[in-house]
Amino acid sequence: MALIVITSASGSPGVTATTLGLALTSTRPTLVVEADPTGGSAILAGYLRGGTTPPDSLIDLAVANRHGALAEALPRMTVPVSEKVSFVPGTRSHTQARSLGALWESLATVLRGLERTGQDVIVDAGRLGLLGSPEPLIRAADLCLLATRSDLVSLSAARSWGESLRDDFERLGGAASLGVLMIGEGHPYRAREVRSVLQIPVAASLAWDPETARVFSRGAKAPKRFDTSPLVRSLRAAHDRLEATVESNRAELERAV
Repeated sequence: MALIVITSASGSPGVTATTLGLALTSTRPTLVVEADPTGGSAILAGYLRGGTTPPDSLIDLAVANRHGALAEALPRMTVPVSEKVSFVPGTRSHTQARSLGALWESLATVLRGLERTGQDVIVDAGRLGLLGSPEPLIRAADLCLLATRSDLVSLSAARSWGESLRDDFERLGGAASLGVLMIGEGHPYRAREVRSVLQIPVAASLAWDPETARVFSRGAKAPKRFDTSPLVRSLRAAHDRLEATVESNRAELERAV
């Protein structure tokens, strides 16, 4: 995989927990970028339980970018989460989000370049439509995933934003780079029904497993048989599906050139 961006239409479908869960269950080194313009770091407050106070955040990358030193600054501003996972903390306040507009395109270029080092990047883009939303990162993604639960309220909210995203990606000639990440398949609707409603392929589905999800979202103690829990097993399966989708899209692009 390369650059994966996860976003949502509304509410809290579990974007941050999913982003971190995908990173921590990957076999590859992974950088997580908290690009949610809401402000604050859900990973610091949740998974790391406030035990780490980083000196820098996304706003410091914006400053480095203004001085032409973004690529050099990025490694210094990452915070380790595990042996293979690190992350760039989000803005400290939502008021900083408006200062990031000039950062996103440059950051997208730098993040895409990390694949040459064997590193994947997963971006938590937060909720669509907020001031300071990282739209250039969304458009630059090898795969943009619209995260949604499978209930009627969630799908109703996702439908409008899904249409907007679909139009944007089709206009850029990258319709295959947009997919749905369904959280809680069968609660109550399944992938085929979600695809029919949103008119976007379901790239991957994650199990409805709140107890395990709290490990990633709140730093809760891992339950028994954590590694074989429904959520962890579905996260690992999602890796295979997402990687296959990215490779297929690239092969199709090469044939078209």
